[in-house]
Amino acid sequence: MIDELLNTMTLEEQVSLLAGADFWTTVPVERLGVPKIKVSDGPNGARGAGSLVGGVKAACFPVAIALGASWNPALVERMGVALAGQAKSKGASVLLAPTVNIHRSGLNGRNFECYSEDPLLTAELAVAYIQGVQSQGVAATIKHFAGNESEIERQTMSSDIDERSLREIYLLPFEKAVKTARVMAVMSSYNRLNGTYTSEHPWLLTEVLRQDWGFDGIVMSDWFGSHSTAETVNAGLDLEMPGPTRDRGEKLVQAVKDGQVAPETVREAARRILTLLGRVGAFEQAPDLSEHALDLPEDRALIRRLGAEGAVLLKNDGILPLTKTSLEQIAVIGPNAAEARVMGGGSAQINAHYRVSPLEGIRAALSNANSIRHAAGCRNNRLTRVFAGELTVEYFAGTLCQGMPVATERSEKGEFFWFDLPHAALKLDDFSVRVTATFRAEESGEHVFGMTNAGLARLYLDGELVVNGDDGWTRGENYFGTANTELRTPVMLEAGRTYRLTVDYLSPPPKEEGITITALRFGLEKPLGDQAIEDAVAEAAASDVAVLFVGRDGEWDTEGLDLPDMRLPGRQEELIERVTAANPNTVVVLQTGGPVEMPWLDKVRGVLQVWYPGQELGHAVADLLFGDAEPGGRLPQTFPKQLADNSAITGDPAIYPGQNGHVRYAEGVFVGYRHHDSRGVEPLFPFGFGLGYTRFAWSEARASAKDMGADGITVEVDVTNIGDRRGSDVVQLYVKPLSSAIERPEKELRAFAKLELGAGETGTARLTIKPRDLSYFDVEARAFRAEAGDYDVLIAASATDIRSRIAIRNPAVWLAAASDRSI
Repeated sequence: MIDELLNTMTLEEQVSLLAGADFWTTVPVERLGVPKIKVSDGPNGARGAGSLVGGVKAACFPVAIALGASWNPALVERMGVALAGQAKSKGASVLLAPTVNIHRSGLNGRNFECYSEDPLLTAELAVAYIQGVQSQGVAATIKHFAGNESEIERQTMSSDIDERSLREIYLLPFEKAVKTARVMAVMSSYNRLNGTYTSEHPWLLTEVLRQDWGFDGIVMSDWFGSHSTAETVNAGLDLEMPGPTRDRGEKLVQAVKDGQVAPETVREAARRILTLLGRVGAFEQAPDLSEHALDLPEDRALIRRLGAEGAVLLKNDGILPLTKTSLEQIAVIGPNAAEARVMGGGSAQINAHYRVSPLEGIRAALSNANSIRHAAGCRNNRLTRVFAGELTVEYFAGTLCQGMPVATERSEKGEFFWFDLPHAALKLDDFSVRVTATFRAEESGEHVFGMTNAGLARLYLDGELVVNGDDGWTRGENYFGTANTELRTPVMLEAGRTYRLTVDYLSPPPKEEGITITALRFGLEKPLGDQAIEDAVAEAAASDVAVLFVGRDGEWDTEGLDLPDMRLPGRQEELIERVTAANPNTVVVLQTGGPVEMPWLDKVRGVLQVWYPGQELGHAVADLLFGDAEPGGRLPQTFPKQLADNSAITGDPAIYPGQNGHVRYAEGVFVGYRHHDSRGVEPLFPFGFGLGYTRFAWSEARASAKDMGADGITVEVDVTNIGDRRGSDVVQLYVKPLSSAIERPEKELRAFAKLELGAGETGTARLTIKPRDLSYFDVEARAFRAEAGDYDVLIAASATDIRSRIAIRNPAVWLAAASDRSI
């Protein structure tokens, strides 16, 4: 069928398939019955074609680092199945997920969106996710291929990575996704790799991906991430996104006529697009692109369970779980207590069906609501609190907010991200908006108005200009680096008085290169001062236990910018110090997208890391605090004692954050625990670490053989739950070479198994390793090489907790060419 279509298509029709029609759909060929399909952002939900801050509601699942902390591929596969259903509810046939870039540093803004610092753990979870999604006839899109481990200058930065490190660390999740999960789509990254944009990198897209690994799906650009015509097509980039095309269309037709691109190259790219349409069933039944909300009880239950599975208990001196019946007063304190921080920021955002805050979850779990005392203590938001209230939004043709509005909408939130406009007469590069609202000040005193805008904007209060986001506009750090840094202005307000707020927004001119965004965000807040901390201290002092909800939110953990450091923002560390001084029975619940420094660790009795676990946040946290669920997580990323202990943070800007358009991965394969092990740097909490509410006894490990053969070696460990409640444990297998011709990490994770056991129950972890698990990548031989000699198999509960050691031997050198299709 596909050959018949290709034979019938004109060159122009084949070319039309190789770029999007708009932001989210492909181009149909109506003459031949070729339908269009829709793609949707993931990875912790399926947003559909809506704005990043609105649109049809969708189920909000835990972010990827929380899934990484679960160490539970089977459960992640179930999530993939559920996400496929969510994608279908948005009319989408392709889900733009999972994200599998490696946690190189603790500062990457998208650290939360990636699974782990370890390529094997990342790969196993990605494979499970993809298999779940694709089992339902929806294509998964693994991203970002490759070297996108930072958000700093990501659209132009060159990640300079040697081939050994690429093959062993950064490419392995993609390789497994292709060879094991048969992923249908790959998304190229924005950055350059060793000087060449990944979207036009023939070694990456053709030699490695297609020739070495046998990938037969499509490669698409990240949005606005292609930069050329002939170069991208010849390198192996099939689909330019979004549309309408900038570099294909007539330009590509002419490139074929001029001999810069062979007709066969276009035909094969078009073949791959048509093959994808066939794989998602688009030829059998043209997709219904309409969108609706799908809120299923089974999805709610799965999200709640995933939240517990990924929560990591970092410290517990016996205070947890809390006993409901013995608590007369519990203080629920912190900036994340009454706020439901359910996801990170950027393109992973969705309009969640609902959000349960920790305070709401605790209230629902306790029969006596009067036993709960609450205080925020301080704020941790990076941007001014977004305006909430009834807003009138008027759209005008042209950029002057003049004449009659073309369209009028209502909104309840002062944030707008326009992919589409509400009327055909409006164009994204030539429209304006007037947003108006009235509000009543609740308190007297100094308030702060803040605004950030991609485009030009001015905010007025009762007709007086308060924030000028027009004159002198310069690019800053918001909206993927397309908006200005937030401008803030203090204003004195009077309690009880009604004010009229107006914002005029003018769309930005189109850009020839890079991302063009039309977005606006404005907010209003009364700063919290010393009294807020005093109030929190008083509530803590009057309670039996204080639970402190601290961390960050999606304004910090977001696409488009990296973190400035690994400290808790705002006055949160001060808040912890003051609360623990008032009540030593303090538990800290952390919400971050990665590691944080903990100078306060010795002063608290418990620390629970819950990441951003989705819409059931509050219920999942209450389950964990009161023992209705087990914290089943283990760290997927090392928590260093201080930022300088990270392998990428050396003080040399060429290594991080980058210099002169290049960031050099000088640490090579020594990322995460590989660095801490091999360089003797003691972590705060090691990779793979996590406590639980029960205890386990492990038997000595036993191996099926002492010599490595083609079928590998299977290691078994019996694990017994010797506690009095159900729980889970993770058995980790690391391989340690006893000698090597090259420098290698002290040990590397090669297999793992998670066991869930009832009280008194015994289970057996079975872990298989094969010759490649002993290998490193030999660049000169262009092959994975396992040297002959002795190795130790280490059975561990974390990177620093070795429980058993088995000596094995590789009797002869083993080589597998880079083009070997097995893994």
